[in-house]
Amino acid sequence: MDDGTLSLIILGLAVVLFVWNRLPVDVVAVLVALALWATGVLGFTAVLAGFGDPVVIFIATLFVVSEGVDSTGVTAWAGQTIVRYAGTTRVRLLIAVTGLCAVLSALITLNGAVAALLPLVVMLAVRVGQPPSRMLMPLTFAGSAGSLLMLTGTPVNIIVSDAASDAGAGAFPFFSFAVVGLPLVIGTIAISVLLGPRLLPAARPAHPTADLSLHAQTLDIHYALPNGFYRLRVQELSPLLGLGVHDLDLTPYPGVAIVGVQDERGRTREDAAIDVDDVLVVTGPSEQVRSLTSDSRLAVSMEPTPVDNLMTRETGVIEVVIPPRSSLVGETVFPGMHRGRDLVIIAVQRMGKDRGNKQTELHEGDAILVHGPWPALDELTRDRDVLLVDSPELVRRQAVPWGPKASIAVTILGAMVVLLATGAVPPAMAGLLAATAMVLTKVVGPRQAYRAISWEIVVLIGSLIPLSAAIASSGGADRIADLIVDAVGPGRPYLLLLALFVLTAALGQMVSNTATVLIVTPIAVAAAEGTGTNVKPVLMLIAVAGAAALLTPISTPANMMIMSPAGYRFGDYWKLGLVVMAWWLLTALVIVPLVWPF
Repeated sequence: MDDGTLSLIILGLAVVLFVWNRLPVDVVAVLVALALWATGVLGFTAVLAGFGDPVVIFIATLFVVSEGVDSTGVTAWAGQTIVRYAGTTRVRLLIAVTGLCAVLSALITLNGAVAALLPLVVMLAVRVGQPPSRMLMPLTFAGSAGSLLMLTGTPVNIIVSDAASDAGAGAFPFFSFAVVGLPLVIGTIAISVLLGPRLLPAARPAHPTADLSLHAQTLDIHYALPNGFYRLRVQELSPLLGLGVHDLDLTPYPGVAIVGVQDERGRTREDAAIDVDDVLVVTGPSEQVRSLTSDSRLAVSMEPTPVDNLMTRETGVIEVVIPPRSSLVGETVFPGMHRGRDLVIIAVQRMGKDRGNKQTELHEGDAILVHGPWPALDELTRDRDVLLVDSPELVRRQAVPWGPKASIAVTILGAMVVLLATGAVPPAMAGLLAATAMVLTKVVGPRQAYRAISWEIVVLIGSLIPLSAAIASSGGADRIADLIVDAVGPGRPYLLLLALFVLTAALGQMVSNTATVLIVTPIAVAAAEGTGTNVKPVLMLIAVAGAAALLTPISTPANMMIMSPAGYRFGDYWKLGLVVMAWWLLTALVIVPLVWPF
């Protein structure tokens, strides 16, 4: 059996496994690579060559850049800003959020844009009295169209651009995709606004997505935070030195009460004499506390923090719960107490009731509100003595728009776009420079950068690139291309585009669109060469068809991401998706040949 036949058999088995959907897509891709080696179609080095391909490296770096932009609150800021000017009507909000998603998809990929905007859109839908299902599918579809605005919008664009370069036609310029992408975005949004209410279900999610954009105000309602407290440090020559806590006479200061006392190391002091640098945690009217501070030679180290200032770029508030067998059980705490060097307890609850400004011996199930710098709060994720109600990282992304390093992240992103647009360096090098800059400037930590990369996508692409190469080099692509050419006939480029669109779009509904494009690209190139058609319009159409994964929830991670929050069922996608796909096909058939002649 020749290599061409073997490569097509492996391709067919891969498609079956993808559609079967019982194995992870990256596992199927690895099995494909192993099959190419085991059958002798490719050698060992050729099978592994995909992981060193510049396309794979470029895509991996884009995940890191996307993480830097999203984690610094840029996407949250953009969402809140555009909504502030859009008002609260359904049409204006829908246009605003779908347009924003399209732009963000071009910058930080579809999955990143949908993940960032998902909680915001769910919250806005509830505010205007709309089911989230009426807004989330238009959001994702507009994002899919927006991924065709720039070269970096999706791995599909990079793959077809690289294929055009390999075919000798030259790579697609950075913004050339926008010629097709912009009409797709406008049409997709218009269809969603006009036909969405008729074609989308009025479903309600079983488990609504948490809205943390007003997290501080929510905690204020549950913990009565306005009571506040002061931390007063004892200075030298203070008349309180040497006195016990119970010996202090506060009658001259009506309403002032001592909550607790800590020494300079943060240890609670109950019966010991007050010493220099001890901290008194007190509560009461601000005028009386000021009088006590002045009369007793105390220094104010912390004042009651207004609710609006609890969430800032530097500091935040996190709710934790004491789990069973925690070493904190039995420990005495009070509001205003320091825990460690940077964290301050500002409230304690038991059985849903606030304990007020008094000392509490911790029990299992008690809830504690902790305030401090974001890095210190992030450390709590590794503390086995507490359970976090919400992730500090998630709270920060939603509640603190435009974080402390947002400007740096945007500058790095802008520099990468300039490098890509001007072609000053190869795309993979531009991505590496941007990702490295994100880490060196500490916008993204090293571990965070590794977590941000979707290794499933990296393995998928790295494993399937050899299959794409094998199909092309062994003659398998020519065989399928010949079938397509025989079906459409010579001198019919529009029919060729239509056939390739149907093939790519149909396969992309059940198989990853990235995998689909990797498989179809060599076939498309061979078909173009077989009919004497310019390869560029064919490959641009493949990019459009590859992004048109709109009919099923399993076609893209973004489609799956919105399924549960919107309460969608499997069959809810095709109704609106089919109309949008028809618009995409019409747009591609009209615009692509005009810009890239046959």
